[in-house]
Amino acid sequence: MTRNYWLDLFTGKTWEEFLKHGGTVSGFRHRLRRMASKIKVGDYLICHVTGISRIIGILEVKSECYEDYSKKIWEDADFPMRFDVEIVYQLTPGTAIPIQELKDKLSIFQNLSSPNAWTGFFRQSPAKFKEQDGIEIVEAVKAATENPVTRNYDKAKYNRTPKKYESKKIGVVTVPDDKEKEENSTIYEETQTSETTHTEIQWLLLKLGSDLGLDVWVARNDRNKSYNGNDFNKIKNIRSELPRQFDEATNKTIELIDVLWLQGDAIVAAFEVEHTTLIYSGLLRMSDLISMQPNIKINLYLVAPDEKYEKVFSEINRPTFKKLKPPLPKICQFIPYSKLKSEIATLQDRIKYLKPEFISDIAISCEPDEA
Repeated sequence: MTRNYWLDLFTGKTWEEFLKHGGTVSGFRHRLRRMASKIKVGDYLICHVTGISRIIGILEVKSECYEDYSKKIWEDADFPMRFDVEIVYQLTPGTAIPIQELKDKLSIFQNLSSPNAWTGFFRQSPAKFKEQDGIEIVEAVKAATENPVTRNYDKAKYNRTPKKYESKKIGVVTVPDDKEKEENSTIYEETQTSETTHTEIQWLLLKLGSDLGLDVWVARNDRNKSYNGNDFNKIKNIRSELPRQFDEATNKTIELIDVLWLQGDAIVAAFEVEHTTLIYSGLLRMSDLISMQPNIKINLYLVAPDEKYEKVFSEINRPTFKKLKPPLPKICQFIPYSKLKSEIATLQDRIKYLKPEFISDIAISCEPDEA
């Protein structure tokens, strides 16, 4: 039997709650049910504690996925897509293995677009490890249980929960600190490198949509661009005009979205690519779209460098976006560059057999926990 290896994310608190309730049930969010359904009996769940970024245990899956809200295990969320599990190896926070200690052995640390790009894999679970990566991690955890090494760890980070604020009118929101330091300066301009990367990601999304058998659209002001000698306007299934189903203001907004996927006259997905530190333009364009067409049925995605997730999450949960109907963080998801590239490289010729909905499996929710 071939065993698959899956990421199972915990905070220090949810790990302690898991153990307190017997360590026999692990779960994932309902919105991730499609990915969870791919986990089978005999697979291993690799338990990673966020905050301290360490591998703390290995679980063997003992049941098929089932949905359960009746048994309260975790205080702050339900995680209803559940599995019966058995602990194979268990470490403590002090003996848990810092994931970066394994970077020379794991493919997720290789050929990175930026030093922190590896963090994109550890944003949401379940996520499937490559088989050799899974084997390496399990062997490392096994060795650590047999010969434990105690390391200092930051207890505050181990017990950390995301900083959120409660608004009586619109629920949980974030309030970013505008005075926090950015990477370089307070004024940002796109460099030649960032422009090239933006174009590369647009090309990948256009090619992917076309390979899926969809019509594709690139922002009107980007139609004459090319990447590596590939002209955007020569991509198979590229649309020269969009269906005129909305008012003029809405159509003008839609025309400027970086990439659209269409089935007939229906727009099935919209992508904004944000490479620079300031990620407002894409969010504002999406916000404008929802404000003008609150009943519009389009899956929205913001595609950005892996390390920009915290920035995207914080900005998208501002009250101005959260109070939209529907709320922007509910319908807009984040796709890290690394996940997009690795998925395309892995699928290759199989892409044409997939449905467009597969893109949601590599996207990361921007909704905060409501509990």
